[in-house]
Amino acid sequence: MDSQRYKQVIYKDLMIPMRDGVHLATDVYRPAVDGEPIFEPVPTILSRTPYDKNSERYVEVADFFVPHGYAVALQDLRGRGDSEGTGQYHHVCNEPEGRDGYDTIEWIGTQPWSNGKVGMVGSSFAALVQTRAAFEQPPHLAAIWPDVTPTNSYHHQAREGGAMALHMFWALYLHAQDAQEFGDNKELTEEIWNDLRDLRQLLGSMPFQRGQTALAYVPNLENILFDYYYRGEYDKFWQQEFNDFERNFYRHADIPAIFTDGWFDPYAVGMTAYYTAMAQQNDTPQRLIIGPWTHVGMRGEGTSIGDVDFGEGCIWGIDQYFENQRHFFDRWLKDEPSIDDSGAPVEIFVMGGGSGRKTPEGKLDHGGRWRRENEWPIARTEWRKLHLSSDGSLAEEPPKPDGKPLCYSYDPESPVPTIGGNSCGMMELTADTDDLDSMWKRYLHPVTRLRHLSPTGPQHQKEEPEIFGSHPPYSLLADRPDVLVFQTDPLAKAVEVTGSVRVELWISSSALDTDFTAKLVDVHPRNKDYPDGYHMNLVDSILRVRYRNNWEREELMEPGEVYPIKIALPPTSNLFQDGHCIRLDISSSNFPRLDLNPNTGEPVGRHTHTEIARNTVYVDRSRPSKLVLPIISS
Repeated sequence: MDSQRYKQVIYKDLMIPMRDGVHLATDVYRPAVDGEPIFEPVPTILSRTPYDKNSERYVEVADFFVPHGYAVALQDLRGRGDSEGTGQYHHVCNEPEGRDGYDTIEWIGTQPWSNGKVGMVGSSFAALVQTRAAFEQPPHLAAIWPDVTPTNSYHHQAREGGAMALHMFWALYLHAQDAQEFGDNKELTEEIWNDLRDLRQLLGSMPFQRGQTALAYVPNLENILFDYYYRGEYDKFWQQEFNDFERNFYRHADIPAIFTDGWFDPYAVGMTAYYTAMAQQNDTPQRLIIGPWTHVGMRGEGTSIGDVDFGEGCIWGIDQYFENQRHFFDRWLKDEPSIDDSGAPVEIFVMGGGSGRKTPEGKLDHGGRWRRENEWPIARTEWRKLHLSSDGSLAEEPPKPDGKPLCYSYDPESPVPTIGGNSCGMMELTADTDDLDSMWKRYLHPVTRLRHLSPTGPQHQKEEPEIFGSHPPYSLLADRPDVLVFQTDPLAKAVEVTGSVRVELWISSSALDTDFTAKLVDVHPRNKDYPDGYHMNLVDSILRVRYRNNWEREELMEPGEVYPIKIALPPTSNLFQDGHCIRLDISSSNFPRLDLNPNTGEPVGRHTHTEIARNTVYVDRSRPSKLVLPIISS
């Protein structure tokens, strides 16, 4: 079959029946010659989405694959877009999702124009529906390429370390602004956008209350907000398949898969675990690719992420992304030879190695390179313990027997601001975009006028006027009195950290419950471009201390009592160059990435007031707090 000669014919809004009678709107793009679909059966690329199958990011899938001899099916999920099922959409918590995927795949696979093989593509939400379908093991599903998807909503999507990840509060607005429930009621849609104009005020007025936000106009989504917000324990809600894929990995179809993500995406921890599980249990080939990207950043065309440049090698871009997908699906859907991929199945981008100066574009030259590995986690990993000391040092030597504990006050009314990190983002309608000249404003959908409230990805850890929660004199986070900083001496030789990081602390608090946060930072030395050096965040996370022993049952603290805790940080891969310092920041807030602990011990999300907590980290020989790093030898 001579591909690349095909045009396309489009069949809009085919209503594919689901087993319960609901019909899902599906656009089918088929290869054509002279305006007529070709007779020869072809494989199909399927993408299922809640974000409108007519949008460019999905139509471009058809524009690429159809000329290469593929059919492409783009489908609105149940209760979204042009599909039936109004009122049955609950963000990611849709019980029929796997069955809908199965029914769609089997409908496609049995059409006369299909060769019986279906592959699935898509990022984020359009990736998690791939996993749900694979759990149902439809016979015609031949391969998948899930990109940046969560696999456990409790641990790394809606909540993290017991706290709510507030990017999910914001995300619910994206799903509400075009809710089917609104119909043609533009006033209700405008209410959604009004909340995003007032996002700062909403975040400042927490705890959230029912009826407080415009999400109340979409009851299913408001209900989900309060499931995310109130359910601090890992209960039966979180155990359901739509929230916890990991409990269901054993049901996954044994099909070829490529898993892709970025080190600054919140789902890197889930995607690496997903790959590892499939590589262990499946006989078919599995691959993992992780670059220095934020959420869906793999398709970006630039060399920089946030404020940091990783060099030309980090670029994939949409062309390389699609070409690699085509070679993968040519192999498994067409049985055609593809690019030789007999090498190691894990491909990671090791960040670091740059000059540390500013690029011509004004970004930090951090650099990096790609490397292949045979497995994940890397088998040759050496675990290195760096102990926290009362003088702020971070070293392999055990702490002194009489090391003095370090204390700070955490005030929920003055939290440490989020500056970069592993987040999908949080965006608002700001004055500079909302007050555009009316002649132009009417041509721009509000989604195109959203601006980040806080930056994502790698950033210099310094408050700035444009960062939410920053205040004059806009200090380095390391200089804040509510941030404990532990740092190595400048490294005599480079150290590569690749894998998941953990922090083990001995702590106490004046409060019944509080949070402890941990952040790993690569400290670049001072130079003419960066007089303060550059403090580049790598990974961070949190622990709500009431869940220190068990995610399923809270245990409040006794004020002043000392407890051991562990904070699990997401995976990363970074070369700390000679002359750099490895730094660990300990605090109790990271807002608005993560919701604030009021320190009162009241039910999660239902507090009536806040208190200042006096929090302590112990660093003596009998209570050795430590940072545990996965080291890869050169």
